Amino acid sequence: MEIGLSYDDVLLKPRYSPILSRKDVDLRSYLTKGIRLNIPIVASNMDTVCEADMAIAMALNGGMGIVHRFLTIEQQVEEVLKTKRYQSIKIESPYVVYQQQTLKEIKEVISQTGVTGFLVADHMDKLVGILSKRDMQFEDDDNKRVSELMTPREKLITASFSITVDEAKTLLKKHKIEKLPLINEDNKVMGLITSKDIIKKLKFPSASKDGKGRLLVGAAIGVKQDRVQRAIALAKAGVDVLVIDIAHGHSFMVLDTISEIRQYLGNVQLIAGNVATKEGALALIQAGADAVKVGVGPGSICTTRIVAGSGVPQITSIMEAAKVAKEHNVPVIADGGIKGSGDIVKALAAGSSTVMLGNLLAGTDESPGVVITKDGKRFKVYRGMAGFGATSARMQKEAGNALIDSQLNDTVPEGVESVIPYRGSVQEVLHKLIGGLRSGMSYGGAKNISELQEKSEFIRITQAGMRESQSHDVLKL
Repeated sequence: MEIGLSYDDVLLKPRYSPILSRKDVDLRSYLTKGIRLNIPIVASNMDTVCEADMAIAMALNGGMGIVHRFLTIEQQVEEVLKTKRYQSIKIESPYVVYQQQTLKEIKEVISQTGVTGFLVADHMDKLVGILSKRDMQFEDDDNKRVSELMTPREKLITASFSITVDEAKTLLKKHKIEKLPLINEDNKVMGLITSKDIIKKLKFPSASKDGKGRLLVGAAIGVKQDRVQRAIALAKAGVDVLVIDIAHGHSFMVLDTISEIRQYLGNVQLIAGNVATKEGALALIQAGADAVKVGVGPGSICTTRIVAGSGVPQITSIMEAAKVAKEHNVPVIADGGIKGSGDIVKALAAGSSTVMLGNLLAGTDESPGVVITKDGKRFKVYRGMAGFGATSARMQKEAGNALIDSQLNDTVPEGVESVIPYRGSVQEVLHKLIGGLRSGMSYGGAKNISELQEKSEFIRITQAGMRESQSHDVLKL
């Protein structure tokens, strides 16, 4: 009988290090065959982990977020669009309002989008002005038309869509403006450049971006009902990668979904999982996956291994899947069970290209949900997507009024709901994790993740070794 090993069962042997500074370590790694991230960390597609705020924060810091699928198609598309619109040197589809609309209508748009400044067009989509927050700030009459409030076209500075970033910066600086509308020869709106986006680019030089300068974002889809409709809508919104999200990825439904998505969307980047064996990884690769997600039951809120008696400890899972994936040049994503930066180092050394985090990101400002106070301490809710709450909510969404008690009674949860300590901003959490990862790679004498995988040597440890690895025989302050 094989022995399966988890993160706490092993350590990495230190090696000679030629690295002079941890800053010299290169953390870039492939998420899929076609997407490279500046840090090897991805936010999990869970409803208490990743929506637009998390996806934006992750991408700004060099990683990526995967927007969960437990939303309507329209809601999930909107989360993707929010991420894509957040930062782009040239916004190709800026929010446009029309001059005949009322202030009341504009306020509704603001509440839906969070945007407070708009280009104004006429019925032929020609630029006629800009409506800014300042234009609306002290106006009490909700029946006033946009045309009465906006800054008119003759007072605007505009440019053609072909303008360079440096030329745009010069115009913004010279005229002391914040927005530069981009138009064609017929005065039709083609795009927008804002000073805020240029500032964001300078503030986050390592942000993960697509070819148009927009933040990278992924989104999850299921294997039933609306899978193709959802995938097509997300692709139209500009999503960079689709994640086929199912607990047991080595199944007919996942393979069939990959095949059908390929028929409709061709070369769209696809991540599939979760699997725990080399056979599972190979099946997904042969079906056409661009990356394989590995992990059955290691998550802090997952009870699959107890309920179903099925799973493989995570280090062994990663090693097995990585052997097959490497032969086909397909990246592996280690999903679940990571408790700190040391586990990230181990996961990468074992063969994964990136890691997917849930627990460590769920208690942050950017995760969905509100901060709650309990016994004077602050927490946020974190739940497994196979838990009763998430499962029943999903069933209710799918069945609507047709959901009956017997269906809920047949549900066997494979996850729990919990609260976890409030952790502040994602950037603070990532800073600590990245610092630990750089340190771990320097202990291994690795300048990049490929070297870490080539040079690393694991050693199995005992429970006494694990105890020795932690602080012990002292009273913590």
